[in-house]
Amino acid sequence: MAGKKPWDQRRVRLQRMLREARVAAGLLQSELADRIGADQSFVSRYERGERRLDLVELEAICRACGVTLSEFVAQFEAAPGTPRRK
Repeated sequence: MAGKKPWDQRRVRLQRMLREARVAAGLLQSELADRIGADQSFVSRYERGERRLDLVELEAICRACGVTLSEFVAQFEAAPGTPRRK
């Protein structure tokens, strides 16, 4: 992973977690998009890392998938490789 920025791995994990949350909720990309008032391409782009999400978008996605934002963030922070505050 030479030359990669330290947050690249965390971004990939975030993309994976977003997809896993959608799949666990039993939703297709198009179904999630309908629930959040977006196009299917919006969901596809952030799952592929071509688009970043703001906090409001992330919260809407979490709600649509049946998970709270705080639960999602806690899961993200608990993953190996996440820097810890001292």
